[in-house]
Amino acid sequence: MSENFYEVSPKELKADIIEMLQTIYDPEIPVNIYELGLIYEIDVSESGNVDIKMTLTAPGCPVAQSFPGEIEAKISTVPSVEKVQVELVWEPPWTKDMMSEAAQLQLGMF
Repeated sequence: MSENFYEVSPKELKADIIEMLQTIYDPEIPVNIYELGLIYEIDVSESGNVDIKMTLTAPGCPVAQSFPGEIEAKISTVPSVEKVQVELVWEPPWTKDMMSEAAQLQLGMF
């Protein structure tokens, strides 16, 4: 059997990345960044390179400089991830409507 035991499809790897993102919390809101809707895009290549586009709840957020690097470091620990790049984007602006139902329930917004 020549197939690498650790080889996973981009779809499987994306699921593992989402699982890791769900362990990372916004420093000001007690909800993970994935459920908050801060992750706009996750692209996973066949070779295990990951590009993530994300935003923050506010452009003046004090972690704007450090948070993308922290997320890159955590995602790079996911097995089969080769390289990670997190890009901070401001369009479209984040709104509370981007949160999952679970996050809205957790924050009492229903």
